[in-house]
Amino acid sequence: MNHSQMRVFARRSAMQAVYQWQLTGYDLAEIERQFVEEHGLGHGDPAYFSELLHEIPKKLDSIDAAIGEFTDRSINSIDPVERAVLRIGSYELLYRIDLPYRVILNECINLTKIFGAVHGHKYVNGILDRIAHKTRSVEISASSKKPG
Repeated sequence: MNHSQMRVFARRSAMQAVYQWQLTGYDLAEIERQFVEEHGLGHGDPAYFSELLHEIPKKLDSIDAAIGEFTDRSINSIDPVERAVLRIGSYELLYRIDLPYRVILNECINLTKIFGAVHGHKYVNGILDRIAHKTRSVEISASSKKPG
C-alpha cells in the first residue's frame, strides 16, 4: 500500500470515528483505541487518523463556522455522515495546506458516495468547493493558470 492509499484508509477510518463521536459523544481516546484494535489501522496512516480524530473536535468552532457560512441549515441538521465528511474536508482545507484542495474534495466526494445519501456527494462537493475558493484562492488561481 502506497502513502496516498494509506492516507485514504486513514481518512475513511477517521470519517467513521468522527461519525461515531458525533452520535455518541464517547471519549476520543476510547474511540481511537477501538478503531486501532478492532479495525486494524496498521494498513493505514495511524498518525493521520489520530490527527483528524483529535484535531477536528479541538477546532470544531472554526470548522463549523466555515461550513455554516455556505449552508442553508444548522450544522446539526446536516446528515451525520455528510457532517463528518464536511468536518474532515473543512479541517484539511483550513489546516492542512500541504494537501492539494483537489485531493481533499475528491476524497470527500468518494467518502460521501460510499457512506452517504444518494445525492449527498453533490451537497458535500458544493460546500467544500466554496470553502476551498474562500480559503485556497491562491492555490486555485495557480492551478487554473497551468497549461493543460
